[in-house]
Amino acid sequence: MLDKDVQKFIDNTKKLEKGHQLDLSSGEDLSIAIMNLIGIEEHMFFTSQKLGDTKYIDVLNSAREMRKELMKKIVKEGEGEVWCTSKHLLSASMRLMEVGTKSLTKGDKKEANDYFKKSFDLYNLFWGLNLGLVKSDPQKIELEQKPIAEKSLMGTISQTIGKILDCCRE
Repeated sequence: MLDKDVQKFIDNTKKLEKGHQLDLSSGEDLSIAIMNLIGIEEHMFFTSQKLGDTKYIDVLNSAREMRKELMKKIVKEGEGEVWCTSKHLLSASMRLMEVGTKSLTKGDKKEANDYFKKSFDLYNLFWGLNLGLVKSDPQKIELEQKPIAEKSLMGTISQTIGKILDCCRE
């Protein structure tokens, strides 16, 4: 049943794309910009606390306001914790990507790839949630780390979103 629902979702998304009602490549770029704004918020918080200088809180607030404005372009669902969960999915995805990059720099490819997979799964869960693929309460979703072939929820979402999103299209 899930496979039929997934295929229906993909088909509907492709119809919207053909009618130019949905520009997923711009949405992907926007989501990465939002990740970076979250990173700015985090850095300004820690800088203000480490230096005891509140001027960094003003920069944090400016970045936060811009992030909120931009998130409204992607996160349409106002129900429950979708907004906050979406922000945390992007934030966690970004941080795991950075930890993976640091592991790669240290020469630990296996560990890096593990962090990259987790980062990508969270990123795809963000899109699954905001494109309507994930209908259940995101707080109850188990983030299983099984191979995609095992048809875990995360694997199904990653596989489906991977078919839909293509950042290289112009």
